[in-house]
Amino acid sequence: MVELSAPELLWVASVFLFAFIIRGMSGFGAGMIAVPLLALVIPVQRAVPLCSLLVFVLFVMLVIRDWREVVWNELRLLAPPTIVGALFGLWLFSVLDNRILVMMLGTFLVAYAVYMLVVNLLRMAQLHCSQRWAIPVGFLGSFFDTLFGGGGGTLVVIYINARGVSRTGFRATLAALWFTEMIARIGGYAWSGYYDRQTLTMFVVLLPLMAVGTLIGERLGNRVSAEIFNRLLALMLLASGVSLLCK
Repeated sequence: MVELSAPELLWVASVFLFAFIIRGMSGFGAGMIAVPLLALVIPVQRAVPLCSLLVFVLFVMLVIRDWREVVWNELRLLAPPTIVGALFGLWLFSVLDNRILVMMLGTFLVAYAVYMLVVNLLRMAQLHCSQRWAIPVGFLGSFFDTLFGGGGGTLVVIYINARGVSRTGFRATLAALWFTEMIARIGGYAWSGYYDRQTLTMFVVLLPLMAVGTLIGERLGNRVSAEIFNRLLALMLLASGVSLLCK
């Protein structure tokens, strides 16, 4: 890890701890939080594969724990377009310049943060949708996740929630779907050569922070209201997006 200074390494460690605390509280969003903050000190092409590998380990544990709660009917519809979206995202990820990726990520974050704030402030009613939305949602969700390391999964969260899936089935189905997506994504990153020695070393060093952050987040999750949490998260994503656009 000779390419990074001590302050930069401290920043990377702090970002991952914070990102997995948020993930533990909300059930999703580690990549969405970590990647834009990591992109301030390391290339997006390193940040996304690194974050994906850490999240994959977490999903392995969640799938083993909760597989009996998976809503298989929904998973069977979402899995095929999810894999296709990941493959298309991998192709675009490999051909785009880092600066273009940073600008795209910043724009995506600003747009998504504004959307979150509008939904939260206007208290929009709960959506309901049919299974016909599984194909576009699965494709776009994994496409954005692969390109930016997160964010697209929120589309799947909205879809599963709109389908009226129970809370336990909600978490288990999302974990199983993203586990499937991660296999395609990580395989593609590895095939493209993104997992060099430095990235794998950082992964091993940061793995305990993933576990600690998730544990802290799960314990804090019941102490903060969903409304306040969503507003703070939206403001933070907005700030991250603006900082990337100004980088």
